[in-house]
Parts: sequence; structure tokens; C-alpha cells
Amino acid sequence: MSLKIDLNSDLGESFGPWQMGNDPDMLKVVTSANVACGGHASDPETMFKTLELAKQNNVVVGAHPGYNDKEGFGRRVIPMQPVEIGRMVAVQIGSLTAIAALVGVKVSYVKPHGALGNLAARDKDVAAEIVRVVAEIDKELSVLAISGNELEHAARAAGVPVYSEIFADRGYLSSGQLVPRDKNGAMIEDANEAADRLLAFMKDGLMPVIDGDPIRLNAQSICVHGDSPTAVSMAQTIRQKLTAEGISIQPFLTS
Repeated sequence: MSLKIDLNSDLGESFGPWQMGNDPDMLKVVTSANVACGGHASDPETMFKTLELAKQNNVVVGAHPGYNDKEGFGRRVIPMQPVEIGRMVAVQIGSLTAIAALVGVKVSYVKPHGALGNLAARDKDVAAEIVRVVAEIDKELSVLAISGNELEHAARAAGVPVYSEIFADRGYLSSGQLVPRDKNGAMIEDANEAADRLLAFMKDGLMPVIDGDPIRLNAQSICVHGDSPTAVSMAQTIRQKLTAEGISIQPFLTS
């Protein structure tokens, strides 16, 4: 069994008076925070407050760019050319990096959000463009990618540091893609079920899927989505169960 794993969550996803999730409590549990950059969610004040909380809790920070689609929460594919996606991602990374400078924290990695992340996982051209942009912005930036998919492959091919994640609360297909949210088996809502699946994965590296035999994945991080009412309790349960089995919860990068 692996001795350590990172626990990450998508945070900073509020916007103006509209609140999403419980960032203060989640940031007491996770070791890495994927902070929305103003595309699918967030605004300057939300970014600033989220980064301040991350700093207070010694949580490593990553940029979480998504489609400019707050109405759809970045979960709809917006038709764009890869180069247009690259420029959109660049603007969002730049926004978070600027706010981070005011807070005094470092943006260490990039993880695409929602529909953009799923597209980058299956589309070689989109994956390559995101990786190219990340490398041009900052040679020290890493990529956090869905395990076993195109974004991970593109980063490795380009020599960009890449780390892989699995999802605590999402179902998988035999392709390694996530089950679409509108399909049965997309979400795992029971915290104990999620934790037990992760413990089994840590032992053998195999992930159950809804359409075949378990698949082998590699992971340095586990994601618990922060946008559900039970997100914090799920993250707490997962951390407690993993720790009880001797698995240390540590960030995959140092801040």
C-alpha cells in the first residue's frame, strides 16, 4: 500500500453573493486546493478570500480554469478552437496568479475544470494546447490531470511536470473517462463507500468501472468535489479512514 496521497478539492467557486460549498471547513481537511479563476465561477474577492484561507491552512494552491460559462458552471462544452481555449486558460491562470501575489502565496499547478477537463482528457489537440500554455506561462507550473488520459500524456510528452488524480466521488468508464453526470453511476454520494473504494485502490491500483472489469490507474492525488452539501463530511471520512490504515495525507507538491 502506498504510504502517502494528496487530497484535493475544487474551491473558490462562489460568485458575488452566490455561495458554493464550504471552503473554510474544506480547507482544514484537504492538502491541495484547485481555485476557480473567474471562468466557470469566482471573482476577485472570492479568489482573494480563498487564497487567504489556503495560506492560513498551509494548503498548496493550483489554478482551476474552466469555460467562461458561469450559468452552466463550466459543465457545458463551448465550441472553441484549441488556440482559443489556450488563450482562455492563460487569462484565468494570470488572474489567479496576480491575486496570489497580493496574498503572498504561489500558484503551483493547473487543473482544468469540468467540461474543459473532460475534453482535455480525451482530445489530444486541446490537451497539447493547454500544456503548451502552462509551460509558456511558468516553467515551474505543474499539471494535475485525470489519471491515464490525454492531458497526462501531453504533459509527459512535453516534459511538463504532471501529477495524476483519481476521483473519490465519481464513477468511471472502462476508457478511464468519468461517467457523465447525467448517467446512472456518475456520482458516489456515500462517504463510507467512497472511502472503501479508495482503500481498495490504494492496495491494488485498480479502479472499478460501470461497464467492464476494473482498470489500472496511477494517482498522486484524490479529488473530493467541493460543490455538494456533504463534501466536507465526505472528505473528513476519507481522510480519517485512509489515515487509520497508515496512509499519510500529504500534498503532491510543496508550496
